[in-house]
Amino acid sequence: MALTVIAKFVAKAGKEEHLRTELLARIDPTRSEPGCIIYDLHQDIDNPAVLVFLESWKSRKDLEEHLQMPYLQSLLGMVDELCAEPPEIRLANQIG
Repeated sequence: MALTVIAKFVAKAGKEEHLRTELLARIDPTRSEPGCIIYDLHQDIDNPAVLVFLESWKSRKDLEEHLQMPYLQSLLGMVDELCAEPPEIRLANQIG
């Protein structure tokens, strides 16, 4: 069963474009990972500081491998600089 991930990032004031650029840079390498089914970035219409990844992975193991990728680890190292709060990560199973 595929694993769904909802990952929400909130940029610090003045860092919105920098965060957006960094998140966009992770899309192509992530989509190339063998366990990635969907990896789409969305920006909130009412609050452009809020960016959300909607992801689908073949398994939790695939997600865990993704989290260890150097390009993702480098992003996580920028969170304090770019984000107003820690990223909110939710895991879910599709039921319908």
